[in-house]
Amino acid sequence: MKTCFVLMAVCLVLRFVPHASAQLPHSHDYDSSDSAAQGSVFVPMDSWVYPALDRLHALGYADTAFLGLRPWTRLSIEHILEESEDAVDSDTGNDQARAIFAALMREFQPDRDRAGRPGVEIESVYTNLLGISGTPLRDSFHLGQTLVNDYGRPYQGGFNNYSGFSGHAEDGRFSFYFRGEFQHAPSAAGYSTTLSAFLSSNLDLIPYTGTQVFDTIPQSQIPAANNARILEAYLSYHVLNHEISIGKSDHWLGPDRGAAMLWSTNAEDIYDFEINRIEPLRIPLLSRITGPFRYDFFVGALEGHTLVPNPAYQANPSPNTPNVINPGNPWVHMEKISFKPTRDIEFGFDRLAIWGGKGHEPITLHTFLHSFFSIQNVTATEKNGPDDPGYRLGTFDFTWRLPFLNHWATLYTDSIVHDDVSPISAPTRAGYHSGIYLARFPGLQRLDLRLEGAIIDPQNASFQNGQFIYWESIQRQGPTNKGFLVGDWVGREGKGGQAWLTWHLSPQEDLQFQYRRAKAASGFIPGGTTQNDYAFSIRKRVKKDIEIRGFLQFEGWKAPIYESGLQHDTTAEMRITWYPRKSK
Repeated sequence: MKTCFVLMAVCLVLRFVPHASAQLPHSHDYDSSDSAAQGSVFVPMDSWVYPALDRLHALGYADTAFLGLRPWTRLSIEHILEESEDAVDSDTGNDQARAIFAALMREFQPDRDRAGRPGVEIESVYTNLLGISGTPLRDSFHLGQTLVNDYGRPYQGGFNNYSGFSGHAEDGRFSFYFRGEFQHAPSAAGYSTTLSAFLSSNLDLIPYTGTQVFDTIPQSQIPAANNARILEAYLSYHVLNHEISIGKSDHWLGPDRGAAMLWSTNAEDIYDFEINRIEPLRIPLLSRITGPFRYDFFVGALEGHTLVPNPAYQANPSPNTPNVINPGNPWVHMEKISFKPTRDIEFGFDRLAIWGGKGHEPITLHTFLHSFFSIQNVTATEKNGPDDPGYRLGTFDFTWRLPFLNHWATLYTDSIVHDDVSPISAPTRAGYHSGIYLARFPGLQRLDLRLEGAIIDPQNASFQNGQFIYWESIQRQGPTNKGFLVGDWVGREGKGGQAWLTWHLSPQEDLQFQYRRAKAASGFIPGGTTQNDYAFSIRKRVKKDIEIRGFLQFEGWKAPIYESGLQHDTTAEMRITWYPRKSK
């Protein structure tokens, strides 16, 4: 309740702050337009469209975009562009904004022209050639990752390949999307039995017998991967500016570029049921203070969680003793609401709960509603019994296009807390991922810089051994799917950051230098861990339908518990994508 009063007060103050107080223009009522009955697919999070729209927003346009709630549908992006058209056309001095806007309009013009007519389209065909020399890290739950936000794809030292295609179909209110690929990664030697036992028994508090297979621990001999995988596949129905979908789709629940603390593309997408408000909603009277809203909800199952029976319960069954130490494949639900009191400021609140799982409480409507409405700590008996409300996380994020800088700079932060309603009410128990984006420089209009820093190591000294954020006493493999954290790659009790310096050749082409650093606390991993990554990338279009992306990364890492001394690995990647629709 205190959090609500604080935010309402902030919204009222913002109405009277110069520059920042400009209200959002009243958006079109899309319920009364032709698009009200038209379904639309979501644009995947690894599309060039999001960096382009992010930059357009930072330059002072795309005011109706909600950066903390992505992905966006093709039609919702078209509506964002429609709202910005007059402002971009009238600003003859911002060549970069005009070029970005023109490129985005060309991308989404077919959706406008289609005007509700049925259509089937192959969106892209691609192959990704990836070579790694040395020993990479592939353990987001403990020691770190060499490649992040890559949908949990398999990778090891040697030659890796991912080849696939994407396409969609739309007919009236219905839309369908599919993206699948064949994945290859070579075999590799994993962690020793000694290291695996330490990570499991001492850090995850899951007894290790040597026979379990943990997705969260790359142990023993890792077999070669030769998999056909569905990255995304969902059927959606459009009603009253909502997309109601079932299947497998992207989620990115934060304004950051490098990570989202609650949910990102760091792990493989889950199968879920989703209700997503894709257009801004204005609530009479309330929106005069808060501005328009957007919200999202999904529920689905996590995979890769190992069922571990509790020997203490087996020896002496008791309601005060959990019958499992770690449930198998629990379910998860997420609720988020975001609002924009001004055109330059956005706030967002998330809540995520992981509950149930084989050997623990059943997945029923009763247990779902209990986890949905429970917002306070519970007794040990309830926690260990069939009414456990689950492992609950709360987040708060904001985005602020800074005043008096002519829309050159955007400040943002994403925060997360475990066992509290919101990071606002428990700041010393929270983790943070913050950044600043400079969309241009004087005299260098094509150059931009983004800086982000993260800390998931609360200052309270009682939170040690990684057993707080991203870990829970029942759900001990935390918010992971098939072994990868669904949230921030910085990981348990980690600190880190990223920097991107980009020269834009065009809205779809760029040269970029990246730096990434991550450290795990020695209170979590004995001796700690350190990663330093330096990467160079180039993205170029051949004519208009073929994109070539080159990526070269040099990494140095230390993890004394795993390998002694400084280790090095090098990653070279080439991705070739054909966009058939551009050839027409």
